[in-house]
Amino acid sequence: MAKEASVTPWEVKGNIDYDRLVKEFGVSRIDENLLKRIKKQAGTLHHMLRRNIFFAHRDLKWILDEYDKGNRFFLYTGRAPSGHVHLGHLVPWMFTKWLQDVYGVELWFQFPDEEKFLFKESMTLADTEHFTRENAYDVIALGFDPKKTHFLIDTKHAGVMYKEALKVAKKITFSTAKAAFGFRPEQNIGAIFYTAMQAVPAFLPSVLAGKKIPCLIPHAIDQDPHFRVSRDVITKIGHYKPASIQCRFLPGLGGMSTDGKMSASEAETAVYTTDSPETVRKKIMKYAFSGGQATVEEHRKKGGNPDVDVSYQWLTFFEEDDRKLKKIYDDYSSGKMLTGELKQILVDKLNSFLKEHQKKREKAKDKYEDFIFKEP
Repeated sequence: MAKEASVTPWEVKGNIDYDRLVKEFGVSRIDENLLKRIKKQAGTLHHMLRRNIFFAHRDLKWILDEYDKGNRFFLYTGRAPSGHVHLGHLVPWMFTKWLQDVYGVELWFQFPDEEKFLFKESMTLADTEHFTRENAYDVIALGFDPKKTHFLIDTKHAGVMYKEALKVAKKITFSTAKAAFGFRPEQNIGAIFYTAMQAVPAFLPSVLAGKKIPCLIPHAIDQDPHFRVSRDVITKIGHYKPASIQCRFLPGLGGMSTDGKMSASEAETAVYTTDSPETVRKKIMKYAFSGGQATVEEHRKKGGNPDVDVSYQWLTFFEEDDRKLKKIYDDYSSGKMLTGELKQILVDKLNSFLKEHQKKREKAKDKYEDFIFKEP
Protein backbone atom coordinates (compact mmCIF):
# COMPACT_ATOMS: atom_id res chain seq x y z
CA MET A 1 0.00 0.00 0.00
CA ALA A 2 1.39 3.43 -0.93
CA LYS A 3 2.38 5.66 1.95
CA GLU A 4 0.70 9.05 2.34
CA ALA A 5 2.96 11.63 0.73
CA SER A 6 4.97 13.98 2.92
CA VAL A 7 7.22 16.65 1.37
CA THR A 8 9.16 19.00 3.65
CA PRO A 9 12.76 20.28 3.58
CA TRP A 10 13.63 17.51 6.03
CA GLU A 11 11.50 14.55 4.91
CA VAL A 12 10.12 13.19 1.65
CA LYS A 13 7.98 10.08 1.88
CA GLY A 14 5.32 8.31 -0.14
CA ASN A 15 3.92 8.54 -3.64
CA ILE A 16 4.73 12.08 -4.79
CA ASP A 17 2.08 13.92 -6.81
CA TYR A 18 4.04 16.62 -8.62
CA ASP A 19 0.89 18.30 -9.96
CA ARG A 20 -0.28 18.71 -6.37
CA LEU A 21 3.11 20.09 -5.31
CA VAL A 22 3.03 22.66 -8.13
CA LYS A 23 -0.32 23.94 -6.83
CA GLU A 24 0.57 23.60 -3.15
CA PHE A 25 3.93 25.37 -3.42
CA GLY A 26 2.79 27.89 -6.02
CA VAL A 27 5.58 27.18 -8.53
CA SER A 28 5.06 27.22 -12.31
CA ARG A 29 5.62 24.45 -14.83
CA ILE A 30 8.48 24.92 -17.29
CA ASP A 31 6.75 25.28 -20.65
CA GLU A 32 7.93 24.92 -24.25
CA ASN A 33 8.54 28.66 -24.63
CA LEU A 34 11.01 28.64 -21.74
CA LEU A 35 12.74 25.54 -23.09
CA LYS A 36 13.12 27.20 -26.51
CA ARG A 37 14.63 30.29 -24.90
CA ILE A 38 17.11 28.26 -22.85
CA LYS A 39 18.10 26.30 -25.95
CA LYS A 40 18.61 29.52 -27.89
CA GLN A 41 20.80 31.02 -25.17
CA ALA A 42 22.70 27.87 -24.20
CA GLY A 43 22.90 26.28 -27.66
CA THR A 44 21.51 23.01 -26.34
CA LEU A 45 19.11 21.54 -23.76
CA HIS A 46 20.28 19.44 -20.85
CA HIS A 47 18.67 15.99 -20.83
CA MET A 48 17.12 16.79 -17.44
CA LEU A 49 15.21 19.62 -19.10
CA ARG A 50 14.27 17.51 -22.12
CA ARG A 51 12.86 14.82 -19.84
CA ASN A 52 11.00 17.09 -17.45
CA ILE A 53 13.27 16.18 -14.53
CA PHE A 54 13.73 19.89 -13.94
CA PHE A 55 10.05 20.69 -14.31
CA ALA A 56 9.11 23.79 -12.34
CA HIS A 57 10.36 27.28 -11.59
CA ARG A 58 9.88 30.68 -10.04
CA ASP A 59 10.70 33.72 -12.19
CA LEU A 60 12.79 31.79 -14.73
CA LYS A 61 11.51 34.04 -17.53
CA TRP A 62 12.82 37.07 -15.63
CA ILE A 63 16.28 35.45 -15.32
CA LEU A 64 16.38 34.79 -19.07
CA ASP A 65 15.17 38.34 -19.79
CA GLU A 66 17.93 39.82 -17.61
CA TYR A 67 20.52 37.61 -19.28
CA ASP A 68 19.42 38.87 -22.69
CA LYS A 69 19.88 42.43 -21.40
CA GLY A 70 23.45 41.59 -20.38
CA ASN A 71 22.68 41.38 -16.66
CA ARG A 72 24.18 37.97 -15.88
CA PHE A 73 22.81 35.94 -13.03
CA PHE A 74 24.77 33.90 -10.51
CA LEU A 75 23.89 30.38 -9.33
CA TYR A 76 23.24 29.31 -5.76
CA THR A 77 22.76 25.77 -4.52
CA GLY A 78 24.08 23.73 -1.60
CA ARG A 79 24.19 20.73 0.65
CA ALA A 80 23.47 20.39 4.38
CA PRO A 81 26.18 17.91 5.44
CA SER A 82 25.02 15.02 7.60
CA GLY A 83 26.38 11.93 5.85
CA HIS A 84 27.96 10.71 2.66
CA VAL A 85 26.73 11.87 -0.72
CA HIS A 86 24.42 9.58 -2.70
CA LEU A 87 23.39 9.80 -6.34
CA GLY A 88 20.20 11.70 -5.52
CA HIS A 89 22.29 14.57 -4.18
CA LEU A 90 24.23 14.74 -7.43
CA VAL A 91 21.18 15.39 -9.62
CA PRO A 92 20.77 19.16 -9.01
CA TRP A 93 24.56 19.63 -8.85
CA MET A 94 25.11 18.02 -12.25
CA PHE A 95 22.50 20.31 -13.74
CA THR A 96 24.04 23.31 -11.95
CA LYS A 97 27.42 22.37 -13.45
CA TRP A 98 25.83 22.44 -16.92
CA LEU A 99 24.33 25.87 -16.23
CA GLN A 100 27.72 27.19 -15.12
CA ASP A 101 29.36 25.81 -18.26
CA VAL A 102 26.84 27.05 -20.85
CA TYR A 103 26.17 30.44 -19.26
CA GLY A 104 29.69 31.05 -17.91
CA VAL A 105 28.40 32.24 -14.53
CA GLU A 106 29.56 32.08 -10.93
CA LEU A 107 28.27 29.54 -8.43
CA TRP A 108 27.89 30.12 -4.71
CA PHE A 109 27.65 26.72 -3.05
CA GLN A 110 26.46 26.79 0.55
CA PHE A 111 27.34 24.18 3.16
CA PRO A 112 24.92 25.05 6.00
CA ASP A 113 26.78 22.95 8.51
CA GLU A 114 24.54 24.07 11.36
CA GLU A 115 21.29 22.76 9.83
CA LYS A 116 21.58 19.06 10.61
CA PHE A 117 23.17 19.87 13.97
CA LEU A 118 20.02 21.82 14.85
CA PHE A 119 17.51 19.38 13.37
CA LYS A 120 19.08 16.02 14.30
CA GLU A 121 19.52 15.26 17.96
CA SER A 122 22.40 12.83 17.40
CA MET A 123 24.39 15.14 15.10
CA THR A 124 27.38 17.03 16.52
CA LEU A 125 29.22 20.00 15.05
CA ALA A 126 32.26 17.75 14.72
CA ASP A 127 30.13 15.42 12.55
CA THR A 128 28.95 18.20 10.28
CA GLU A 129 32.47 19.61 9.98
CA HIS A 130 33.72 16.18 8.86
CA PHE A 131 30.92 15.68 6.34
CA THR A 132 31.27 19.21 4.97
CA ARG A 133 34.73 18.34 3.74
CA GLU A 134 33.69 14.87 2.54
CA ASN A 135 30.70 16.26 0.65
CA ALA A 136 32.79 19.05 -0.85
CA TYR A 137 35.04 16.46 -2.51
CA ASP A 138 32.02 15.16 -4.41
CA VAL A 139 31.05 18.65 -5.55
CA ILE A 140 34.59 19.40 -6.75
CA ALA A 141 34.76 16.02 -8.54
CA LEU A 142 31.88 17.08 -10.81
CA GLY A 143 34.21 19.59 -12.44
CA PHE A 144 33.03 23.01 -11.31
CA ASP A 145 35.28 25.91 -12.29
CA PRO A 146 37.35 26.84 -9.19
CA LYS A 147 37.68 30.43 -10.45
CA LYS A 148 33.90 30.80 -10.61
CA THR A 149 32.83 28.59 -7.68
CA HIS A 150 32.76 29.74 -4.06
CA PHE A 151 32.05 27.47 -1.10
CA LEU A 152 30.23 29.18 1.77
CA ILE A 153 30.37 27.27 5.06
CA ASP A 154 27.96 28.81 7.55
CA THR A 155 30.02 28.40 10.72
CA LYS A 156 33.23 29.38 8.92
CA HIS A 157 31.76 32.36 7.07
CA ALA A 158 29.49 33.60 9.86
CA GLY A 159 31.38 36.88 9.90
CA VAL A 160 30.24 37.82 6.42
CA MET A 161 26.85 36.06 6.59
CA TYR A 162 25.44 36.82 10.05
CA LYS A 163 24.66 40.52 9.59
CA GLU A 164 22.82 39.74 6.37
CA ALA A 165 20.93 36.87 8.04
CA LEU A 166 19.82 39.24 10.79
CA LYS A 167 18.29 41.55 8.18
CA VAL A 168 16.31 38.60 6.82
CA ALA A 169 15.34 37.26 10.26
CA LYS A 170 13.97 40.64 11.35
CA LYS A 171 11.45 40.49 8.49
CA ILE A 172 10.21 36.92 9.09
CA THR A 173 7.66 36.39 11.84
CA PHE A 174 7.44 33.20 13.85
CA SER A 175 3.91 32.62 12.57
CA THR A 176 5.23 32.68 8.98
CA ALA A 177 8.00 30.20 9.80
CA LYS A 178 5.57 28.00 11.71
CA ALA A 179 3.14 27.92 8.79
CA ALA A 180 5.88 27.15 6.24
CA PHE A 181 7.81 24.52 8.19
CA GLY A 182 5.31 23.11 10.70
CA PHE A 183 7.36 24.13 13.74
CA ARG A 184 5.97 23.01 17.10
CA PRO A 185 6.49 24.70 20.49
CA GLU A 186 9.27 22.26 21.41
CA GLN A 187 11.37 23.24 18.35
CA ASN A 188 14.74 24.69 19.32
CA ILE A 189 15.16 28.38 18.47
CA GLY A 190 18.25 27.71 16.34
CA ALA A 191 16.13 25.74 13.87
CA ILE A 192 13.64 28.59 13.68
CA PHE A 193 16.41 31.08 12.83
CA TYR A 194 18.14 28.78 10.35
CA THR A 195 16.08 29.68 7.27
CA ALA A 196 17.48 33.24 7.51
CA MET A 197 21.00 31.84 7.03
CA GLN A 198 19.87 29.78 4.05
CA ALA A 199 18.56 32.95 2.41
CA VAL A 200 21.88 34.83 2.55
CA PRO A 201 23.71 33.31 -0.46
CA ALA A 202 20.79 34.40 -2.66
CA PHE A 203 21.89 38.03 -2.29
CA LEU A 204 25.37 38.00 -0.68
CA PRO A 205 27.14 38.42 -4.07
CA SER A 206 25.04 41.56 -4.58
CA VAL A 207 26.15 42.87 -1.18
CA LEU A 208 29.81 42.17 -1.96
CA ALA A 209 29.59 43.70 -5.46
CA GLY A 210 27.64 46.74 -4.30
CA LYS A 211 25.03 46.21 -7.00
CA LYS A 212 21.94 44.07 -7.57
CA ILE A 213 22.70 40.80 -9.38
CA PRO A 214 20.02 38.25 -10.37
CA CYS A 215 20.18 34.88 -8.64
CA LEU A 216 19.02 31.47 -9.93
CA ILE A 217 18.68 28.62 -7.45
CA PRO A 218 18.58 25.04 -8.85
CA HIS A 219 17.22 22.68 -6.21
CA ALA A 220 14.93 19.74 -5.53
CA ILE A 221 11.30 20.71 -4.99
CA ASP A 222 11.33 19.82 -1.27
CA GLN A 223 13.62 22.78 -0.49
CA ASP A 224 11.18 25.31 -1.93
CA PRO A 225 9.64 26.38 1.43
CA HIS A 226 12.94 28.00 2.51
CA PHE A 227 13.06 30.19 -0.56
CA ARG A 228 9.31 30.78 -0.66
CA VAL A 229 9.54 32.36 2.78
CA SER A 230 12.62 34.44 2.02
CA ARG A 231 11.83 35.69 -1.52
CA ASP A 232 9.59 38.58 -0.49
CA VAL A 233 11.80 39.39 2.48
CA ILE A 234 14.88 39.77 0.29
CA THR A 235 13.18 42.47 -1.78
CA LYS A 236 12.34 44.35 1.43
CA ILE A 237 16.04 44.65 2.24
CA GLY A 238 16.92 45.99 -1.17
CA HIS A 239 17.79 43.01 -3.36
CA TYR A 240 16.31 41.11 -6.28
CA LYS A 241 13.88 38.34 -5.48
CA PRO A 242 15.82 35.11 -6.29
CA ALA A 243 14.53 32.93 -9.10
CA SER A 244 14.57 29.15 -8.82
CA ILE A 245 14.29 26.00 -10.90
CA GLN A 246 13.09 22.77 -9.28
CA CYS A 247 13.69 19.11 -10.04
CA ARG A 248 11.89 15.88 -9.33
CA PHE A 249 13.37 13.39 -6.89
CA LEU A 250 15.55 10.45 -7.81
CA PRO A 251 13.46 7.67 -6.24
CA GLY A 252 14.84 5.32 -3.64
CA LEU A 253 15.50 1.80 -4.87
CA GLY A 254 12.20 0.67 -3.38
CA GLY A 255 10.27 3.10 -5.61
CA MET A 256 8.51 6.38 -4.98
CA SER A 257 5.31 4.76 -3.71
CA THR A 258 7.12 3.16 -0.80
CA ASP A 259 10.07 5.28 0.23
CA GLY A 260 9.84 8.62 -1.58
CA LYS A 261 13.14 10.12 -2.68
CA MET A 262 16.45 8.42 -2.06
CA SER A 263 17.43 8.83 1.59
CA ALA A 264 20.92 8.90 3.08
CA SER A 265 19.45 7.55 6.33
CA GLU A 266 18.23 4.36 4.59
CA ALA A 267 21.37 2.83 3.10
CA GLU A 268 19.56 0.04 1.26
CA THR A 269 17.55 2.58 -0.79
CA ALA A 270 20.60 4.58 -1.88
CA VAL A 271 23.77 4.28 -3.94
CA TYR A 272 26.61 6.37 -2.56
CA THR A 273 29.42 7.97 -4.51
CA THR A 274 31.89 5.94 -2.44
CA ASP A 275 30.22 2.55 -3.05
CA SER A 276 32.33 -0.18 -4.65
CA PRO A 277 31.28 -1.76 -7.96
CA GLU A 278 30.21 -4.92 -6.17
CA THR A 279 28.16 -2.94 -3.63
CA VAL A 280 26.40 -1.10 -6.45
CA ARG A 281 25.62 -4.37 -8.21
CA LYS A 282 24.25 -6.01 -5.05
CA LYS A 283 22.04 -3.02 -4.19
CA ILE A 284 20.55 -2.74 -7.67
CA MET A 285 20.01 -6.46 -8.14
CA LYS A 286 18.49 -6.95 -4.69
CA TYR A 287 16.56 -3.76 -3.94
CA ALA A 288 15.65 -2.00 -7.20
CA PHE A 289 11.88 -2.18 -7.60
CA SER A 290 10.95 -4.04 -10.78
CA GLY A 291 8.28 -3.27 -13.34
CA GLY A 292 8.62 -6.76 -14.74
CA GLN A 293 6.20 -9.69 -14.68
CA ALA A 294 6.21 -12.54 -12.19
CA THR A 295 7.77 -15.08 -14.59
CA VAL A 296 10.01 -14.92 -17.65
CA GLU A 297 7.25 -16.43 -19.79
CA GLU A 298 4.71 -13.86 -18.65
CA HIS A 299 7.22 -11.04 -19.11
CA ARG A 300 8.02 -12.14 -22.66
CA LYS A 301 4.30 -12.18 -23.41
CA LYS A 302 3.09 -9.02 -21.65
CA GLY A 303 6.26 -6.97 -21.34
CA GLY A 304 7.43 -4.86 -18.41
CA ASN A 305 6.34 -1.46 -17.16
CA PRO A 306 9.32 0.95 -17.35
CA ASP A 307 7.23 3.75 -15.87
CA VAL A 308 7.34 2.12 -12.44
CA ASP A 309 10.62 0.23 -12.83
CA VAL A 310 13.28 1.95 -10.69
CA SER A 311 16.20 0.85 -12.87
CA TYR A 312 14.60 2.53 -15.88
CA GLN A 313 13.66 5.60 -13.84
CA TRP A 314 17.28 5.99 -12.72
CA LEU A 315 18.46 5.71 -16.33
CA THR A 316 16.27 8.69 -17.24
CA PHE A 317 18.46 10.69 -14.86
CA PHE A 318 21.85 9.27 -15.80
CA GLU A 319 21.68 8.05 -19.40
CA GLU A 320 22.10 11.15 -21.58
CA ASP A 321 21.53 9.45 -24.95
CA ASP A 322 17.84 9.79 -25.86
CA ARG A 323 17.96 7.12 -28.57
CA LYS A 324 19.59 4.60 -26.27
CA LEU A 325 17.03 5.31 -23.56
CA LYS A 326 14.12 4.92 -25.99
CA LYS A 327 15.43 1.55 -27.18
CA ILE A 328 15.64 0.36 -23.57
CA TYR A 329 12.07 1.57 -22.98
CA ASP A 330 10.75 -0.17 -26.09
CA ASP A 331 12.64 -3.42 -25.49
CA TYR A 332 11.52 -3.64 -21.87
CA SER A 333 7.91 -2.73 -22.70
CA SER A 334 7.75 -5.39 -25.39
CA GLY A 335 9.23 -8.12 -23.22
CA LYS A 336 12.35 -8.42 -25.37
CA MET A 337 14.43 -7.19 -22.42
CA LEU A 338 14.15 -8.89 -19.02
CA THR A 339 14.31 -7.17 -15.63
CA GLY A 340 17.73 -8.65 -14.89
CA GLU A 341 19.07 -7.30 -18.17
CA LEU A 342 17.69 -3.84 -17.44
CA LYS A 343 19.24 -3.88 -13.98
CA GLN A 344 22.58 -4.88 -15.47
CA ILE A 345 22.46 -1.90 -17.86
CA LEU A 346 21.98 0.39 -14.87
CA VAL A 347 24.76 -1.33 -12.90
CA ASP A 348 27.17 -0.87 -15.80
CA LYS A 349 26.14 2.77 -16.27
CA LEU A 350 26.54 3.66 -12.60
CA ASN A 351 29.81 1.81 -12.13
CA SER A 352 31.30 3.45 -15.20
CA PHE A 353 30.29 6.86 -13.86
CA LEU A 354 31.46 6.13 -10.31
CA LYS A 355 34.83 4.78 -11.44
CA GLU A 356 35.68 8.18 -12.93
CA HIS A 357 33.96 10.13 -10.18
CA GLN A 358 35.92 8.36 -7.46
CA LYS A 359 39.21 9.13 -9.23
CA LYS A 360 38.26 12.80 -9.44
CA ARG A 361 37.02 12.74 -5.86
CA GLU A 362 40.42 11.57 -4.65
CA LYS A 363 42.16 14.37 -6.55
CA ALA A 364 39.64 16.86 -5.16
CA LYS A 365 41.14 16.49 -1.69
CA ASP A 366 44.09 18.61 -2.80
CA LYS A 367 41.81 21.27 -4.32
CA TYR A 368 39.46 21.84 -1.37
CA GLU A 369 40.98 25.12 -0.18
CA ASP A 370 40.85 26.54 -3.72
CA PHE A 371 37.05 26.53 -3.57
CA ILE A 372 36.59 28.05 -0.11
CA PHE A 373 35.36 31.65 -0.34
CA LYS A 374 38.02 34.08 0.84
CA GLU A 375 36.45 36.98 2.67
CA PRO A 376 37.53 40.44 1.45
